[in-house]
Amino acid sequence: MPDGANEQRKLAAIMFTDMVGYSALAQRDEKLALQLLAEHHRLLRPIFPKFSGREIKTTGDGFLVEFASALEAMQCAIEIQRALVQHNASASAERRIHIRIGVHVGDVVLREADIFGDGVNIAARIEPLAEVGGICLSGPVYDQVANKMDAPLVKLNAPQLKNIKTPMDVYRVVLPWQTQAKAEGGRKNAETNASDHPLPAARTRWYMPAVLVVVGLNLFLFLKFGLHFGAKNSPAKDQPAATNSGDQKSIAVLPFVNMSADKTDEYLSDGMTEELLNVLTKVKGLHVPGRSSCFSFKGKNEQDIFRKVGEQLHVNAVLEGSVRKAGNQLRITAQLINVADGFHLWSETYDRDMTNIFAIQSDIATRVADALKIQLGVEETRALAKKPTENAEGYRLYLLGRYHFARATQAGWTNAINYYNQALVLDPNLALAYCGIADTYGWMAGFVMPCNEAWAKQKQMAESALAIDPNLAEAHLSLGASLFSVFDWRTGEYEIKRAIELNPNLTYAQDLYATLLTFLGRFEEATPHLTKAVALDPVSALINNDVAWLLKLARRYDDAISQLLKTLELDPNFANAHMELGWCYVWKAELPRAISEFEKAKSLDDLPSYAAALGYAYGISGNRVKAERVLRELEGEVNQRYVSPSSRTILYLSLGKKDKAMDWLEKCYEEQNTICQLLKVDPLYDSIRNEPRFQALLKKVGLDK
Repeated sequence: MPDGANEQRKLAAIMFTDMVGYSALAQRDEKLALQLLAEHHRLLRPIFPKFSGREIKTTGDGFLVEFASALEAMQCAIEIQRALVQHNASASAERRIHIRIGVHVGDVVLREADIFGDGVNIAARIEPLAEVGGICLSGPVYDQVANKMDAPLVKLNAPQLKNIKTPMDVYRVVLPWQTQAKAEGGRKNAETNASDHPLPAARTRWYMPAVLVVVGLNLFLFLKFGLHFGAKNSPAKDQPAATNSGDQKSIAVLPFVNMSADKTDEYLSDGMTEELLNVLTKVKGLHVPGRSSCFSFKGKNEQDIFRKVGEQLHVNAVLEGSVRKAGNQLRITAQLINVADGFHLWSETYDRDMTNIFAIQSDIATRVADALKIQLGVEETRALAKKPTENAEGYRLYLLGRYHFARATQAGWTNAINYYNQALVLDPNLALAYCGIADTYGWMAGFVMPCNEAWAKQKQMAESALAIDPNLAEAHLSLGASLFSVFDWRTGEYEIKRAIELNPNLTYAQDLYATLLTFLGRFEEATPHLTKAVALDPVSALINNDVAWLLKLARRYDDAISQLLKTLELDPNFANAHMELGWCYVWKAELPRAISEFEKAKSLDDLPSYAAALGYAYGISGNRVKAERVLRELEGEVNQRYVSPSSRTILYLSLGKKDKAMDWLEKCYEEQNTICQLLKVDPLYDSIRNEPRFQALLKKVGLDK
């Protein structure tokens, strides 16, 4: 270290710049990142000397520049942002460059062409407070330039400068093109509210075979249309309050990027994401949105992505990263980012082999908790340290099972069960693999196999998982689902409540409990659990669709229609929303509209249940010929694919053949079909509700009280 004789102390204006999103881009596309970095250097370097600025050094993707005058530093900063706006206007989206700039005046130490001291440190801490494409300046700079600049300066409210103990005022420059862009953006948002993110076709209820994402479905819709079922038109003041997770310690785990040469290794990056989600949801005091919401951002690389995640998922931090596999070696990177300013709270790179993947997950989760200043208790520490298996290959096969399960297709479920079973051969004590098989059978029930067969297998697998790990919340959830599906309501409720007790942040436990309570007609009790589920996974279509489903069963058809129309504005190809909308129109006696919605649902996903709904609308509208044709077509498909007896129940009801409808409804009971769970609340059965056979069946399933 040079001695004091080689140092010079002076007052200087210091400017820090930083490229937004560069680290994440470098992980996704290193070649593009390097090209943009070179372009960034080419654009900025000629501007510094125009304002007597001296480039001290580059800071990777930014610059440290010294000026003799605060005004020249500010003029240079504005010119830089103006040049980038002009550059971006003609650049494609992926080649646009956005930076933040911070400016401070303070005492610095010049040492061998470099500068040090508090003046430099404060400038570095001010830069992250700037908006994307914006400039922030310290109080001392403001004092020197406030009366010499045309651009307005707005004081920030109580800014926090990391590791800077002395409070300091910070101001934001309101650049003219930012004001114009916000005005135009406001007009554009007022003119259009459509989503450009397609939604896969859905099934019905929590076990529907689809992994669905609707981007931007606001919690306000849920609260506005209400789940306060005590009155048909509950006043707004009676609605449950929203959970603003942005005010809590909260984090979204974005899907890790697969950087491996072999693209089939994507199961590893997805698996890392899911396992981190599972661990972090167990940390008390930490709000973590569910899988559907987090995975809705998979593959999205647009600018200011972290702010969008924060706004849509109501979080104040984002964890992102990448996984690269070469042979048995892994390179995993992770970084924790503050959504308010894009500041990196923590980052790390791990070079390990597959056998150490659990240690990496545990370390990342611990680092996240530490960075967010969350004190871990004994239970959380155990959750972070717990390994599901010591067999690395067994764990790899388990992750492959999860990956194929999420495909939500018949082939995907078959592959998932195959991989789970292979994992169990290597480690018979891998409880999560048993739980994965249980989940898969639960989702297959009534669509590709008879319900009673699926429920029995689900129960068997869940019990096997619990024999290994009695405190596995997911296994209690699967067991509870299998029990109430065979009409063991009390024990099923106990198991689901146990899952919630073990992990209150398990989204589908909250959602499934609301579903169970709805089957029992306990709408008031369902409200807080569905509210919690929506708060946990705010852009999950599966859960948000349940809002409309519950409103429909509560016979609040107008509210349900409003909710469904909002959903279809976001994605017009959401098949299940079209079907639910069709049923609402049926009960409002708007049959042409109902037929149109059922036809749309059937065109998007050719399920027997959609065809049966269409046939029902034909039948009650008086078009018996078309209804009978649908019935014959479904009967002709029995040998080609599984056709639930519920479809024929529905069609015979539409034709007014009550005895035949009851015959098939009793077959549904024998098969423990899902349709029987709805006997108490579904308006579909109003025409036979007082029939002795129906009343007897209601008693058999335990829904007569």
